Formats: sequence, structure tokens, C-alpha cells
Amino acid sequence: MNNRAAPRLGEPASLWRMRIVPVATVMIASALPLMLPLVANSPVLPPLGLLFFLCWQLLRTEMWPVWIGLPLGLWDDLFSGQPIGTAVGLWTLASIAIHYSSQRIYWRGFLHDWAIAALLIAIIQSLAALIVHPSAATGRVLGLVVPQIVISALLVPLFMRLTGKFDNFRLKRR
Repeated sequence: MNNRAAPRLGEPASLWRMRIVPVATVMIASALPLMLPLVANSPVLPPLGLLFFLCWQLLRTEMWPVWIGLPLGLWDDLFSGQPIGTAVGLWTLASIAIHYSSQRIYWRGFLHDWAIAALLIAIIQSLAALIVHPSAATGRVLGLVVPQIVISALLVPLFMRLTGKFDNFRLKRR
């Protein structure tokens, strides 16, 4: 009989899946808006890579080191059209903020995670818009980004659910 076909009891999940799935979801989500045939005068599509990044950080704080915002932010900068270093710096600061808040808030629930993600999305999107358009009027730039911030904040529960599904796939036994 072939014993390799059935997984043994207690066999760990695949190592490549444990490492690749979180990074791949963020990278594919960052590249996805570039692949969609959408033309708009203002930013309307939520930053999918940022949403997955924040949800992975909030769901599994211990999974990634604090500096993971550097390579994933660079990947997002390459596909978003923002100046190189915008997402690198802002995502790294978001990662530091999440790690700091996870040390301070011991019993964090879903509403806490949603509030943290919504606040970080608003800060990151506002600062990114101000970095991209430094000479424009601040109120006008922030007025253009507000719909994107609201849509992104409302999509956090959906992305938390998707991240949970990807995490279940990641941890599934062979």
C-alpha cells in the first residue's frame, strides 16, 4: 500500500504555503488594480494591497517582522505609480504602529481591528496623496481621497474575512 497518499496524523502544514501565501496575496492585490480596465479622474478603487497588508498584520501580528513593509511597500510603489518610497515608508510605519498597539491592547476584538485598520488607511491614504501632490491645495487633495478612504474602511471586514480564508488555506494540513 502507498502510505504517502494520505497525510499522517500531526503532519505539519506545507512550509512553502506557510511563507508564500501571505506575501503572494499582498503582492497580487497590489498588482491587480493595474490589470483592471478602469479609467477614472480621481482615485476610487481601494488600495487592495494595503488592505491585505493591514489585515494580515492585524490577524497574525507575530507572523511578519516589523520591516516587512519595506519590500511589500516597494512592490506596491512599483504598481501604484506613486513615487518610490511612499508606500515603503508609510507601510513600515503602519507595521510599527500595529506591533506597538498589539503590545498595548491585550484583548483586541473585531471592532478594535476594524478601527485600527480604518485609522491607518485614512492616515496612509491622506499622507500618500499629500506626498504625490505637494504643491496642490491640501483641502482639495484630501477631498479627492475621501471617497477612497471611506470605501476602503467599509471593505475592511470583507478583507478580514478573505484573509482568514487564506490563513486557513495556509495552515491546512497537506
